[in-house]
Amino acid sequence: MSIFICPVCSAKLVVSGKSYVCPKNHSFDIAKSGYVNLLNAKHGAVHGDNKFMLRARRDFLEKGYYSPLCDAVCRTVLEYVKDDSILLDAGCGEGYYTSAVKTKTSIEIYGIDISKDAVEMAAKRKSGINFAVASVFHIPVQSESCDVLLTMFAPYCKEEYLRVLKKNGYMIMAIPSENHLWELKKAVYDTPYKNEVKPYELDGFSHIKTEHINFTMKINNKIDIQSLFSMTPYYYRTGKSEQERLNNLEYLETQADFEILTYRKI
Repeated sequence: MSIFICPVCSAKLVVSGKSYVCPKNHSFDIAKSGYVNLLNAKHGAVHGDNKFMLRARRDFLEKGYYSPLCDAVCRTVLEYVKDDSILLDAGCGEGYYTSAVKTKTSIEIYGIDISKDAVEMAAKRKSGINFAVASVFHIPVQSESCDVLLTMFAPYCKEEYLRVLKKNGYMIMAIPSENHLWELKKAVYDTPYKNEVKPYELDGFSHIKTEHINFTMKINNKIDIQSLFSMTPYYYRTGKSEQERLNNLEYLETQADFEILTYRKI
């Protein structure tokens, strides 16, 4: 049975034919690729990553550059799930990490993202995951329905994350650490700065584990370097001269620096 709820009235949704329907007859069609759009219009002012960023990220990730992070996330998830667990990937993007987790376990998995283009890419993976277009600030799933919530570089919404997690449920969060892409920044910017890592404490959660993932990427073609840069927030804050430096890079050796934080709902 689905844990999706109606974005209009918050009643439970059930599959009826090719749609999700609630008791008040609010209906949401299931796309050919398998996802459903549950983004309430009043919550849809921002539509997430565009196709250019999504394709760059998909192409880069599919070449395995971030596989050490992906493997570590899968290991962490497996530590905290049971056979009957339900996992929600809040801000799933094009589904790279969500689908990787699914290959390691038979648990029920849901993924949401505010970008319709991202969710369509994720659904086309045909991984058996329940995908929906939705905002992490208005998650259309039942309260206390998820055993594990995964959030990979997505916006943080304390109230919704606490609401959807069961008592003693786990949140697994991946964030960039201090030296992430430091060498790339030095190659592009005159005055690069390192990432600020905020204190781990979060209201409503108990921080129980941190894993630091650091590895070196060697990228020997311009297309992959451009893809890496295009999937970062720096892309839209880069001037003409910095863009020219980036375009001239034919080889890049840079750190990938992450932290995987695990929390338990208090």
